[in-house]
Amino acid sequence: MTANTTRLFILSVLALLMAASRGHAFDHFSPPDASWAVFFIAGFHLRGWGRWAFPLLMALAVGVDWWVINGQGIDFWDHYCVSAAYWFLVPAYGAMWAGGALLRRYYTGASWEAVGVAALAFVAWTLACHLLAQGSFYWLSDAVANPTVAGWWKNYTDWLAPYMATSSVYVGIAAVLQLAGERIAATLGRGERPALSAA
Repeated sequence: MTANTTRLFILSVLALLMAASRGHAFDHFSPPDASWAVFFIAGFHLRGWGRWAFPLLMALAVGVDWWVINGQGIDFWDHYCVSAAYWFLVPAYGAMWAGGALLRRYYTGASWEAVGVAALAFVAWTLACHLLAQGSFYWLSDAVANPTVAGWWKNYTDWLAPYMATSSVYVGIAAVLQLAGERIAATLGRGERPALSAA
């Protein structure tokens, strides 16, 4: 399997995962939203494709939101979650992509050190993503009548753990698959990174 074929496969899986899970915020029947993890994992695996893959995934995210909201009989622009703050999802998801891409740049293979670095990178970029997504919603939407710094901080910390937990499960699964792929490649003695870790 070539590097580009592998990237295309990974992109397809991530797109399907986001499409299947993104409706959770609206209908609670879908799996927990994988969007943050999708952009982090995509940043790690799709190096060189960011110019078109990132906009494609963003368009998919907005498209799923539009489809789910309109499916509820609500106009997209009138929904509680859609305000000026909605467009801050672009830099928020961009932060997750950047975190994955930066991690990939210094990744040399599975090791305990790599696990530690990956965990720190994931936490740091998730904090930044949440700051942009939650902060913009708190300060720019009409959802909060009288915003205050104390109110923002409470809202930030209240929602951080659930988002962090959900995203960490998806990223953890991706990390296990990465490790398994590297171990299988090493066992087969190919002397190269397996398909799932194509740069």
